[in-house]
Amino acid sequence: MHVDTDGSVLEITFDRPGVLNAITTETAEALADALEDASPEKYHAIVITGEGDAFSAGGDVEAMAEEPAPPTESYDEVTATFGRVVEAMLECPVPIVANVNGDAVGAGLAIVALSDIAYAAEDATFSCAFVRVGLIPDTGGTFMLPHLVGLRAAKKLAFTGEFFDAERAAELDLVNEAVPADELDDRVTETVDRLGRRPTDVIGMMKQAMHENMGRRWPEALDYENLLQVHARSSESHEEGVSAFLEGRDPEFNE
Repeated sequence: MHVDTDGSVLEITFDRPGVLNAITTETAEALADALEDASPEKYHAIVITGEGDAFSAGGDVEAMAEEPAPPTESYDEVTATFGRVVEAMLECPVPIVANVNGDAVGAGLAIVALSDIAYAAEDATFSCAFVRVGLIPDTGGTFMLPHLVGLRAAKKLAFTGEFFDAERAAELDLVNEAVPADELDDRVTETVDRLGRRPTDVIGMMKQAMHENMGRRWPEALDYENLLQVHARSSESHEEGVSAFLEGRDPEFNE
């Protein structure tokens, strides 16, 4: 995996194309490190993609073939690697955009699901393939997938490990849109540029409220929403937005 910066955009690329960008524990740790270090003061968007023809084939199966650790050690390892990625993606205050340039399988599919916005090349394929190697979905798969595609659809995808195309992924809301491969980068850039014209700190609050409220009853969810709105109202972004509206100009956020 390599990490680059293009202005105020953090670009994260899985770069093991020879094994379809399979994710090792070291890659998971590096991904979590990069996300945990991101802040609205540094970036207005994060883009995750893959090198070559795949987004990511998921966890490295060859590494799985090694002698397994005792359950306690294995739990600690999963929690500190792929589990940490989930926490970092859900809590990252900077919007994450998945540029799904090719196949997204297993943990690769889960990372797409955890991203805030996702676009996929029309020729990309997807599979919640954990069952094919005798595992349950991890990297947040049992949590985020039902929220995105619905419980019944999530069960079918997880239980069968079936492969499906990008158009089906869009129908399921796993990705926002399937686009021709030669238009994918432009569509991602268009969205990232639009995010750059919005207040990143406030987007972070929106994301926090939506994720925190997923498991709450409505009275608690409404109270948390109101609490974050108080913080938003006292922000410089809100002050700039109101001033720009009253002055008849475009707001200049993230300056």
